Amino acid sequence: MGRRRRGRAIHGVLLLDKPQDISSNDALQKVRRIFNASKAGHTGALDPLATGMLPICLGEATKFSQFLLDSDKRYRVVARLGQRTDTSDSHGTIISERAVQITQSQLDAALDTFRGDTMQIPSMYSALKYQGKPLYEYARQGIEVDREARPITVYELQFIRWEENELELEIHCSKGTYIRTITDDLGELLGCGAHVIYLRRLQVANYPNQRMVTLEQLYELKQQAEDQEIEAGKLLDPLLLPMDTTVVHFPVIHLASVVASYFKQGQPVRSKHNLASGEWVRITEGDENKFIGIAVIDDDGLVAPRRLVVEAEIE
Repeated sequence: MGRRRRGRAIHGVLLLDKPQDISSNDALQKVRRIFNASKAGHTGALDPLATGMLPICLGEATKFSQFLLDSDKRYRVVARLGQRTDTSDSHGTIISERAVQITQSQLDAALDTFRGDTMQIPSMYSALKYQGKPLYEYARQGIEVDREARPITVYELQFIRWEENELELEIHCSKGTYIRTITDDLGELLGCGAHVIYLRRLQVANYPNQRMVTLEQLYELKQQAEDQEIEAGKLLDPLLLPMDTTVVHFPVIHLASVVASYFKQGQPVRSKHNLASGEWVRITEGDENKFIGIAVIDDDGLVAPRRLVVEAEIE
């Protein structure tokens, strides 16, 4: 017999406004404990320096968190010009200082080189794995690892302000884009060096930033529940977004309950659609359009299950 999982079987997505100076995993564990959730996972780490939107998946929603890792992000960043650090942010050690002798036109031209499709070499101070260990562990030991450049897309790069040695930008970019690396590369292109002193993630996918909540707000709701002698979930659970918001960008296929019963057993099923082979879809069932999982259209046009909601966990 397997071990009984500790905590509540609670399912959904919380949009946490991560505070500064804690890791994403620390924030995740705090949220898991506040909700007393049996399972939890985040959807793309933020640096300890960074604040802002950190979607945290609870329960069965963790099965679909990968699709938020693959989504676009939007950031507000403030860079300090004239100083380069070994981590490309203010948590690192200054490795060079140079005068800032640039014009607005030079800055505009430099910024333009980062717009659109480019190749980016990730920072050594990143969580990317090499031989099973994150790169930052090698960096802390003074070990440099060869990294391949990766394709990224900057859909939008807005100039906000430039005052003395501070430059503020807003960046809408594809998955896997390192804002610290853009900042460091920009500083080198300008010949003065630069590093991040403020970073805030404004948005992940299409999640509304007005639904973000802070750890302080969560603790206050938990305390209110204790004061009212009610279960904390009565006040906390309404903050959760449905688990299928992680895959809302997929086209939907609705299955009748009799067909869905085969699908939930892992069997490909036939359904009317005009989708191409290899396309991902989200699946709903019955009169309530209940989300039951995601699937791929196979070469025969069948709806082949890939990840299913375990209904025993939901009950």
